[in-house]
Amino acid sequence: MRGGRALGALLPVLLLATGCGIRATDVVEAGEPATVEVAPAGQLGTLLYFVSSSSASRLLPVVRTADPQDYGKGKAWEDDRPAGAPATLALLFEGPNASERAAGLRSELPVGGVKAGVELSAQGVQVTLSIRVAGLSQAARQQLICTAARARTADRTEAVTVTGTDGVIGPEHCSV
Repeated sequence: MRGGRALGALLPVLLLATGCGIRATDVVEAGEPATVEVAPAGQLGTLLYFVSSSSASRLLPVVRTADPQDYGKGKAWEDDRPAGAPATLALLFEGPNASERAAGLRSELPVGGVKAGVELSAQGVQVTLSIRVAGLSQAARQQLICTAARARTADRTEAVTVTGTDGVIGPEHCSV
């Protein structure tokens, strides 16, 4: 009886020691690491966060290439187009373009015409919006926070505070 228990206890150790018949090999050289062109050379790009249609709260980053003159085109920005981080938020509030929608992305933010101000302070990124923010879903809040943090500091870990016409969100960090 004791011999059977001892053999049962030693069997997994023996199997691990033998390696299940797999022989060791040397390192196999396979060439250079893969590279991916995120934004074509010579074009400006910005990172926006949209919600995946396959999951209620999963955010996915999207690189949107655009000419700064196109930011906000066709929306409430006709005469007063924003630049920099406010332009990035203007693109976010325009929602996913046709190809992004076809890929299953959507936005939980209100569409178009939102005025945005973005500043960097000792407390992090401060965003001021011309809309109500208290009723935004968690996914919409994260869309704003992740996009604003990345647009202003290129660092998703920066704390972001969003002030709207009805209150304040944050400070919060991007969860992606």
